[in-house]
Amino acid sequence: MKYDIWKLAGTQEQAAAELRQAGVSPLVAQVLASRGFTGPEEARAFLQSAQAPLPDPDTLPDIAAATDRILRAVEKREKIAVYGDYDVDGITATCLLTEFLRGLGAECTFYIPGRIEEGYGLNAPAITALRDEGVRLIVTVDCGITAVEEARLCRELGVDLIITDHHACREDLPEAVAVVNPQRPDSAYPFPQLAGVGVAFKLAASLAGDQAAVFEEYCDLVCLGTVADVMPLLGENRAFVMQGIRKLQASRRPGLRQLISDCNITNVSATSIGYVLSPRINAAGRLGKVEWATELLLTRDRNRAAQLSGQLCALNRERQAIESEIYADAKAMLAREPQKDVIVLAGEDWHQGVVGIVASRLAEEYGCPTFLICLDGDRGKASSRSYGGFNLFAALQASADLLESFGGHELAAGFTILRSRIESFREKLAALARAYYADAPAGSVLNVDCAVGDPKLLTMENVEALDELEPCGAAFPKPVFCMDGVLVEQLTEVGGGKHLRLRLGRDGSQFYGIFFSMSELRSGVAEGDRVEVAFYPQINEYRGFKSVQLNLVDIRPQAEDRQAEKTEAALYRQYQAGSLTPDQAANLLPPRSEFVAVWRYLTARSQGGSLQANLSSLPRCIARYAGQPCSYMRTRICLDVFAECGLIAADYQQKSIRITLTSDGRKVDLTKSQIITALRRYQGG
Repeated sequence: MKYDIWKLAGTQEQAAAELRQAGVSPLVAQVLASRGFTGPEEARAFLQSAQAPLPDPDTLPDIAAATDRILRAVEKREKIAVYGDYDVDGITATCLLTEFLRGLGAECTFYIPGRIEEGYGLNAPAITALRDEGVRLIVTVDCGITAVEEARLCRELGVDLIITDHHACREDLPEAVAVVNPQRPDSAYPFPQLAGVGVAFKLAASLAGDQAAVFEEYCDLVCLGTVADVMPLLGENRAFVMQGIRKLQASRRPGLRQLISDCNITNVSATSIGYVLSPRINAAGRLGKVEWATELLLTRDRNRAAQLSGQLCALNRERQAIESEIYADAKAMLAREPQKDVIVLAGEDWHQGVVGIVASRLAEEYGCPTFLICLDGDRGKASSRSYGGFNLFAALQASADLLESFGGHELAAGFTILRSRIESFREKLAALARAYYADAPAGSVLNVDCAVGDPKLLTMENVEALDELEPCGAAFPKPVFCMDGVLVEQLTEVGGGKHLRLRLGRDGSQFYGIFFSMSELRSGVAEGDRVEVAFYPQINEYRGFKSVQLNLVDIRPQAEDRQAEKTEAALYRQYQAGSLTPDQAANLLPPRSEFVAVWRYLTARSQGGSLQANLSSLPRCIARYAGQPCSYMRTRICLDVFAECGLIAADYQQKSIRITLTSDGRKVDLTKSQIITALRRYQGG
């Protein structure tokens, strides 16, 4: 299983029936009902979000003061600087407001700080440099809400400051001409979850006095930044993205049109924006070429657009290569010195703009919070990613005495640290993680909308109708279905062993499924197994032939098999606690044949003397390999005995195990194991 917990939404049959009666497709009705839509009118309003009127921008706090000051600057020909951020949200917001202000006749430049050299947000050297260039008004986008000291510097230098931001406010707001932020506690704006580019759009709309016209002009940029910043696709954001996708499909911007073409995107969607377009634009900020991304969005020269798009695609490949190198380095470090509870690693030549992505991969793979530190001299800058609800910001606060500085939130955070304190920091974080997981065991959760009781519902027509739910993303994810009692009829690794293709059957219906980034070994599934699958249904077209395909999200044993494993895991924990009855001890003690089966599997499957496996699926893999039963609890006993006798080194993570063979070909008498002796003593033998 990829996920520890499948959380199935409660069945809302009455609501689903009412939606079906109103003409809503069966699968769409099930999804909407499971997500709380209780009637046809509510569902219809949601599905037609693009037609909903946008809230009045003038209800945002301080927006009147902001527009007055900007219009005065335009009238007096004062030089204005739009100050942004280096991610997609910040880049799109910067380009939107810069282009709009220039259209008003303003003398407008823009500034985006370097990610590595300057870091996020307003900084004193940049403010001073802009003042020296003649700037008299700075307008921030996607940053500035915590810039109290920088706002004070602006006043001292005679530069007016307008802040537009969407991040959480602290108790003290910067003293500026205006602080436009829907997250302000005193805000009357009805939808506070705007992206930075959404707030910049609202400012432009207020300046123009015609929100509809500004939206038609800039909804492509608003859509791009909103999706890339993983904002909830509800309310006003849903209208932004629905209209923006339409605009992007035939973009008037040569740069975006070229990038979409170079990425081979035929149908723009929230998914293609988030996973294909955004990484290429983000790569510019990550690798110090943010000017390429801004010029791509602003240029009207098709030849220059083609050149910039090619550069961004190449830069993204470079980012991927750097990411792969850091990932390989980190994996090698963990192979040499496995870490439990948390991962804290430091590298000399790691790129700070990329380590956050690698930390996210490792956290998911090893099932624990991950901290990656880029060393430079006697200091290091780090990025971290959470796992299983572990609060990173709280952990860094608790470790503040070991850090030079830190910031972020619960799920992602950064900090600087002296090289000499890294080991102490690792020990501190490991202790915090152990304490947290003792009360709240780590576990990844898959939210499932509804079970498909009748596979005949998965028709071409019903699956195609799911497109009505687009755009899907944050707060409104792509619908996930599950189906049990499914027979694995065929299993094939494709893509050089990177992905798994399955033929599945149930009740006379047959489907093909694809499980990306999953191998046969890791899945723990074999032909002939009865399983439960979680999936996105989609239409697959191959050589002109269309069929329903299940894009698998997870696969797990049937309920009765899972219950048996839970019972065995509980018995194993009882053994660890030293409390067994004679019958329980007898069940736990593996026969010689099971020791042989486990050992032969380990030696056959290990690569370079080691292997990593999911603890849940490992016994099933061994059973299939050996052609004999192999239970969870006795597999664990076999591994414990092998470790005790020096045949293996076992490193247990939250839900996986890394096994390294250490026998060097020597033979060991397992009957002399203290574990076996203790189990026999429990039996009275």
